[in-house]
Amino acid sequence: MFISAITEHNPMQMTNDKAIQLATPPSAEHPEPVGDENPVEPGVNPPDAESGPAASVTAADNGKKQNFQAAADLPTRTGPMGIRYDFNDGCRLALPEGNWRVRLSDLDTGNIVYETRIVGGRINSSKRYFIRFRIEVWAEDEPVFTHDYSAADQDILVQLPVGTLGDTVGWFPYAARFQGVHGCRMSCAMAERLIPLFRDAYPEIDFISHEQVQADRFYATYRIGLFFDDEAGVNQPCDFRLVGLHRTAGYILGVDPAEIPPRIRLADDSRPLAERYVCIATQSTTQCKYWNNPYGWREIVSYLKAQGYRVICIDQKPVYGMDLVWNHIPYGAEDQTGDRPLLERARWLKHADFFIGLGSGLSWLAWAMDSPVVLISGFSHPTTEFDTPYRVINYHACNSCWNDVRLRFDHKDFLWCPRHKNTPRQFECTRLITAEAVKAVIKRIPGFVESQVNN
Repeated sequence: MFISAITEHNPMQMTNDKAIQLATPPSAEHPEPVGDENPVEPGVNPPDAESGPAASVTAADNGKKQNFQAAADLPTRTGPMGIRYDFNDGCRLALPEGNWRVRLSDLDTGNIVYETRIVGGRINSSKRYFIRFRIEVWAEDEPVFTHDYSAADQDILVQLPVGTLGDTVGWFPYAARFQGVHGCRMSCAMAERLIPLFRDAYPEIDFISHEQVQADRFYATYRIGLFFDDEAGVNQPCDFRLVGLHRTAGYILGVDPAEIPPRIRLADDSRPLAERYVCIATQSTTQCKYWNNPYGWREIVSYLKAQGYRVICIDQKPVYGMDLVWNHIPYGAEDQTGDRPLLERARWLKHADFFIGLGSGLSWLAWAMDSPVVLISGFSHPTTEFDTPYRVINYHACNSCWNDVRLRFDHKDFLWCPRHKNTPRQFECTRLITAEAVKAVIKRIPGFVESQVNN
């Protein structure tokens, strides 16, 4: 673990033959800028919001939007002799002019991660994720301050990126788990449109928008995101592509990474339809997430209607795409698209016999509502999303490029297909998923009885 120690006389401290500048945390670049329930033009997240351990400019310096609110300029907690400390951007320590010795230790591993002498200035751990630090300070070689990290009864902030539906549904339960483990006063910053999904079910948590963050309140801050270029493990202890999109939040927050859906409380819990129905969502934010079999959705909608189901499309948009590629609501599906409140979508999903979707936001919402989810995806490995016994993937085709750490996802390229772009094999991961394969999975859902008519 490398630490930057900045003094008046030495703006860059050499540590283990490497130098790290004190910097604001990099933003998490994200593959779902606003979540697939509400697709927008790919690239809505600014290209400069690249993640990585070597960021050395602040939002004020580059004048461009960041996904997270920055920590307060100075550490927010005070100790003796003018010492200031907090855990809002890793472990931070500010010391007035003097003759100091500082040691940072990891209470869980027993390792001394940094020790130095300093005449005044700031020390900042390079690791930004959860670590139970011990801070020890000596003045003129006399011990004057020791502090062991403890979130109990402290104000803690967890920031989730703006606008991401699926990721927020997957990540938020780990923030709630952190609050339960530590007994802290938890504030969770997320997109304002998503707050109604969770607020009533978690009265012990303060839900705020990013604009409402008061950085000087907090003892510790944790930022959850997908940090693609974090080879040094600054923002995450392990690469999210190896542990799963949602479980990465558990690792960042130091809690059990076992998945658990969030609670969502509906004010109106009535059935939207008296008849049996199935919900589908066919749109996404990038073409590699779509079911690219040109006959797939049409055949499945026809098949479900033959079984007596009404088939309800709950995408936000009936048509979405870019340039010459546009994806339309499947023929035969009932159009319930539109910019509807997410709690209304949750109500439809709760009472559906099952849901069919992609690796996108509405699939995560269906999972949260305990609806059986038939998830069709080839660009992602099944470990990426929540566990469902109804996952559809074709291992005969190219697959799981999203999880390949050698391949860099390009959120600005709507037609991203890193292995086979502009070849006959482009998007074969889902183009080769047949309607028959999806039907076979549907037939395994408890309660589904196939009609013998037309079969």
